[in-house]
Amino acid sequence: MYQLISPQTIIQYFGDDDKEMLREMVQIILDTNLSDLKLLDPFYDKGDYATIKKKCHKAKPSMSYVGAIESRKLLEKIESDLENSRPTYNHLLEHIDIIDKELKHFLDNI
Repeated sequence: MYQLISPQTIIQYFGDDDKEMLREMVQIILDTNLSDLKLLDPFYDKGDYATIKKKCHKAKPSMSYVGAIESRKLLEKIESDLENSRPTYNHLLEHIDIIDKELKHFLDNI
């Protein structure tokens, strides 16, 4: 059912005893980390690799929290070779679209 996220991992990190807190944490990931990652193109255009690295680094724990390990690996790959990371970033964007949909589905079903 889920391609990139793991509901079990999300519940493991955030617990399922407080559904409202669980919802809030997932929503924060959607609103901040995923949103930031979707908007890196202008930084690539300017060659602002410091900002790209900062935003990718900040998003890595969130990928672990939602069980998106392959996406976390893409973030690590971007960080390790920033100047040549645009193709990896484009691949990451595909992951972000899927994660966005899957987290919204998860929220609708808790």
